[in-house]
Parts: sequence; C-alpha cells; structure tokens
Amino acid sequence: MKMHSNVAAMFNDWDEALIWSCLQGHMGNIILDNEKNPASAMIETGDFCFFAGQPNTALFHDIEGEKLLIPKDETWEALIENYFDGRVNKIFRYAIKKEPDVFHVAKLASFISSLDDCYELRMIDREVYELAGKEAWSVDLCSQFKDYADYQRRAFGVSILHNGELVAGASPYAVYNNGIEIEIDTRPDYRGKGLATVCGAKLILECLARNVYPSWDAHDLRSVALAEKLGYHLSHPYVTYELTGR
Repeated sequence: MKMHSNVAAMFNDWDEALIWSCLQGHMGNIILDNEKNPASAMIETGDFCFFAGQPNTALFHDIEGEKLLIPKDETWEALIENYFDGRVNKIFRYAIKKEPDVFHVAKLASFISSLDDCYELRMIDREVYELAGKEAWSVDLCSQFKDYADYQRRAFGVSILHNGELVAGASPYAVYNNGIEIEIDTRPDYRGKGLATVCGAKLILECLARNVYPSWDAHDLRSVALAEKLGYHLSHPYVTYELTGR
C-alpha cells in the first residue's frame, strides 16, 4: 500500500521499533479509516497493534485473536476500554531508551564467558530455527519470518542448547532500517540460570559487529531489570491493553 504522508505524521514522535518496521516496509500492516484521506491509522506488527490519529472504532473491526493494543493517547485508551468492554486487561509495558553508545563490550563478553560448559551457545541456524517453531515458549524467536530462508536473509539470532535441546534464545521479533527489536525467551524449566543474560549479551555484540541497533522494549519489570543489566536505561512506562481472542 502506498504510504500517505499524514500516516507517517501520526506516528512520527513514537519512538517504537515495531512502528518503524512497518512504516519502512519491512513487516506488518497499516489499516486506515479512509484510504484516500486517512485521519486515523492502526499499525499491526506481530501481536502488537498501535493506534494513532483521530480515535475511530472502525479500526478495531480487523483485529483478530489475542493482541496487544497500544493507544497513542488517553482518548484512544477510553475508546479501547469502551469498545472491548470486558475483553481487555490494562497493563503497563516499559519503553527502553535507544542509546547507540551505551554498551560495554567487555562486560557483555564477561556474561557470555560465564556460561557453563554443559551448554552450547550457537547462532540460530536451520536446525535451531525449526526447533524454535515447535514449542510455544520459543515460537516468537522466529514467528515473524515466513521461513528459514526469509530469516537467514533478514535476521540473525543466538541460541543455547542443552543436550541437543533448545533451552533459550535471542532473536529479532522485528527488523527495521539498521536495527532489530530483540525477543528473548527461555524454556520455563531453565529460567533463573542466567541464560537470558547470555543470549542478550551475545545478540547485542552481534548487532554491534554488524552496525545494527538492538532495540529493546520490556513487557514487565523483570525484562526492565535484564535490559538494565545489559546496559540499557528505562525511558517510561506506557499503557497497553491485552485483548483476549473472540
């Protein structure tokens, strides 16, 4: 779809990698209230839906399944709460500052070197890509890519295996010009072992080596704590609505 200049303007002060990914044509969809002269828009990237412009319930009609609805302002918040009455749960996610020169390479490398020898740290290859898609906890490591060829062409990620089984990984949830949105997941029975720290540190270093910015957005305060451990800084909390499926 041809990009309307006023659509970009609706989102131009929103410092969000998933929005950039869509506006730049890498991933996602744009839904408009009016194709010729839009006054409101929804950007849908993966499980995330961002709303901007003049609040309009017409944009809600195309939403299917469980989604995270993110309003631009309080008028959108009220509209979402009224329209999806009883089907949304209001939470806070946490925006993380985008600071290209904030990372300490030696510190990140020390996290990686602390990994126990019983684990294998491996870049995501075809085998790992296919393993990630087989289990619910790991599917989002690669879910936004059509297939392994698409992933190989546009992305790179890291994984940790134990006895040949995938137990943790870090990979792009989305890609944008010169950047990625980081997704980190650990198998439930392997959490609390520092594997997410190792994966995050390794992916950040891989990004720095490729001149790609590793953008981070935290879904809870534990994610904020991990981000800060790796060198990031909290920007601000923001309202998000968890939408249950129909």
